[in-house]
Amino acid sequence: MKFLIVEACFYQHIADLLRKGASEFLTKKGHDYDIVQVPGALEIPAAIAIKNADGNNHYHGYVALGTVIRGETSHYDIVAGQSAAALQQLAIQQKLCIGNGILTCDNEAQALHRADQKNKGADAAQAALTLAQLTESSRL
Repeated sequence: MKFLIVEACFYQHIADLLRKGASEFLTKKGHDYDIVQVPGALEIPAAIAIKNADGNNHYHGYVALGTVIRGETSHYDIVAGQSAAALQQLAIQQKLCIGNGILTCDNEAQALHRADQKNKGADAAQAALTLAQLTESSRL
């Protein structure tokens, strides 16, 4: 199977850890992947929709990776909520297999811990793979 990793690089050092976890997981399981980068978490659903509509690419699933860290304004709530809602909408309406690895954390230390020690990039890749396998088994 082939997957697309969509990486929001606003916090590049955290994105690198998430991508490493996702790519190592997919490689270990014997799957191919492409990577695209977008500026932030709000752009991830649009990138998935664009790549899904591109007739030249066929992906079995998508891995959404990014980080949203709480700040002093309500921007955090908007970005965290809207990116998750848009991914869920894509998954349900277009029947896409999306693993949501967008971290929503109170601070950078939490995000680093989740990206590195908790390996949330691999968890998102596993979710996308599980859904892709379910889709494939439903077609039999």
